[in-house]
Order: sequence, then structure tokens, then C-alpha cells
Amino acid sequence: TNIKFANFYKVFNNSFLYLGLRRMKSTARSSSRTKGLVEPTVWGEFSPLAVEHDAYNLGQGFPDWPCPDFCKNAVKNAVENNFNQYCRSAGHMPLVQTLAEQYSKSLNRKIDFSNEVTVSVGATEGMFAIWQAFLNPGDEVVIFEPTFDVYKPQIESSGGKCVFVPLRPNSEGKWVFDINELRNAFSDRTRAVLLNTPHNPTGKVFTVEEIKTISDIMDEYSGIILVTDEVYEKIVFEKDHTYPASVEGMWEKTLMVSSAGKTFSTTGWKIGWVIGPSELVLQVVNVNQWIQYCVPTLLQQAVADSLKKALEPYKGHSSYYEYLRSTYQNKREKLVKGLEKANIETYLPEGGIFVIGNIGEIREFKGEVKDEYMKQSTPASKVMTHDWAFCRWMTIEKKVTAIPCSAFYEAKNKHLASSMVRFAFCKSDDTIDGAIELLLKLGVK
Repeated sequence: TNIKFANFYKVFNNSFLYLGLRRMKSTARSSSRTKGLVEPTVWGEFSPLAVEHDAYNLGQGFPDWPCPDFCKNAVKNAVENNFNQYCRSAGHMPLVQTLAEQYSKSLNRKIDFSNEVTVSVGATEGMFAIWQAFLNPGDEVVIFEPTFDVYKPQIESSGGKCVFVPLRPNSEGKWVFDINELRNAFSDRTRAVLLNTPHNPTGKVFTVEEIKTISDIMDEYSGIILVTDEVYEKIVFEKDHTYPASVEGMWEKTLMVSSAGKTFSTTGWKIGWVIGPSELVLQVVNVNQWIQYCVPTLLQQAVADSLKKALEPYKGHSSYYEYLRSTYQNKREKLVKGLEKANIETYLPEGGIFVIGNIGEIREFKGEVKDEYMKQSTPASKVMTHDWAFCRWMTIEKKVTAIPCSAFYEAKNKHLASSMVRFAFCKSDDTIDGAIELLLKLGVK
């Protein structure tokens, strides 16, 4: 099984070879909305590079182990029970009912399954539908960076503009924002705030106080909504996840987006959802009936059943969610300890599946070696940055792949990530151990 999985992910990574590198010659004129969508990406560079050099890939953020057996059984049962036809556009009834029941407890309010929940093709498509529903040309969206790179092209192709507010690590290694920078990011053109919590790539879990601060600034304007990306909601460590929609005064202006992919290691199922007040959710439903019409009924049924099974005892834990939290916490500690031993300073993530490391003390990447890689230019990094050059060097010569954090910043703020790279710990212990063994040979001390 492990060999099959390894081969699958090698093929998966090879599929990225075309991303950002291939250009179709055609006389057809493309829409102006697609400007920037064909630009080379960090994923199109480092995933193939890892395969080419047979490196331990701690870059791509997908679990490299099978989903739980109860998920597989749920799919089998859905097949055998003939869930093969269209369902309602807003979502398969068993799934929206289950989501409403479970999130009613998380959000401390009664969620109406009939009009406050809708299903999307993963969280990514749910997010896209929101921008299509709410943005007019020139509308602005406030986003904290570093930021997951899917947000910007989605917003811009919907006519919007991103206004970025940087997060910075404080003296305690906690990622924080400057309230004045946040306030200055707002204007009469602001239509939405996008909040990713737990945050990719920093692992920050936004606090109640921070959410209230965001809410207070939103209230100084009219018509601003909060869009939350909470796909890592079940992967939190020292403290529980705070759902922004559960904070006083936030429900009426919040659309929460999440999915089953990261929670159940089923990223290929692409089952996501949007939850919020009916007047906001309805706009998403109206858009999605013309984009997706409906999401595969069979997989919606499987996720509905899996969500219920996840509450039951699992492998010595009180629930699958507790098992998931414990598993990821152990992997986080394993990777963080290994990075620290290699003299890579880390910023301990509070949630999610990534850890950011500071590579400023890696002495081996200095002088002529660094100069050689800094002179290089790639389709995705025409002007080479220190973190990008380091990740190429580490992949090619040290056989460990991480992602340069400058990929998550706009141009004017890329300097904030000059010594920061992102490692994923959603990997098997063998992969993490193998990567650490090589990192310890970096010769940093």
C-alpha cells in the first residue's frame, strides 16, 4: 500500500510539470479576467523539482497517507445505495442537515439546514462563488499576508482588488498584525475581509480579541462582509479553534468556508461548504447553480456519513477529531525538534499543517554557493530572492523540499520573507524522519 501511495504521489507531482510552463498557441482572444491566471506558480516549480531530484517533499500541503477506513466504507455504501443522480443545487439533504447539526454546536446557535448551508466543489470553489456573488469591479478585499496564493487570482478575476496587511512574528514568535496598518487598509471601496484561521502558512489561530478588533473596524463602514477560510478547523493544538462567526456581532456579516479534504485526507473528493446567514448564503447558491449546479451526490453522502462517524471513538481516542489533533501535534513536534537541531529557527504553529522556519543561520548557504543560486532565474521567480534560491539549493543538493515564503507575499512585502521557508508536516513519519536526517547534515554548527 505504501509503495502504491508513493507511486501515486510521484505521478501527482509530475502532473505539475505543465503548470505555469506551458503556453497554448491560439488565435482566440482570452478574456481580460484571465490576466495573471497563466503565470508560473511556486507549485509548478518545486513539485516537479522534488520529483526530478528524488527529494523528500515537505512542500506540497496534502496528506500522504490513506483516508480512514470509515470514509472508504462510506463511499462503498453510497455506491451500493445508488446515490448517482443530481441533488439539490444547494446541497444533498443528508449532508446539509449533518453540517447544520454539527455547526450549531460549534457556532452556539441554531443553523437552518435549508437556507444557511450550501455545498461547494471544495473550499476553493466555494470561495470563488462568494467573490462572484459579492464583488463589483473596483471593490477591495482586505487580506492578511503571508497568504495562500489562490485568493488573489480569484478576487482579481472577479473584478476585485486585494489590499494586504502583513503579519509579523513578535518577540515571542507569535504572528501579529499592526492595528494601524489594518485600519489604513480599509476604505469606502472595501467590500470584504478575508480571514484564514488557522492560517496558512503561519499556523496562527486568530483570537477572540483579534476578531473583535477586525469587527470593530468593519463596523466603521457599511456593507462589509467577513469571509473565513477555516479548512484547518479540526487541526489545532494548545487551544481550541475560535470560529469567527461565533463571536458576538459577527454571525450576521460572516460567510464561513470549510471542507472535508484536510480533515479526512480526502483532498481529491472536493467537498466543501459555505455557512452563514440566509441572505448571504442565498447569493452563493444563486451563483453556484450556474457554475457547478450540484456537487457529486455520492461523495456528499459519503461525507455526511463520515462526519457522523468522526464523532465516535477512534483508535484509542474519544473521537476521530481527537485522534487527528494528536497525530498532527506529534508530527509537528517531530518536525520542529528536527528543524531546531538543524539550527533552523521555527515559529511554533498553533494550528494547521505547516511550520515556518528561519534559514538565516544556515552557514552552508553562503558565499559562492549562494551567489550561484541567486544568479538564477526561473519562470516563477524571474528576480531571485534569498528564500527561493535556498529552497532550490536545498531541493537540488540536499534532497529536501520546502516552499519559499516570498511566494505568499505581494511584491512590496517579499522582503519580509527573505529568510523564511514553509515546511509541511502532513507527511508520514518516514518522510519526516528522512528529511530531518538530511537536514542535520547541513553543517550549520
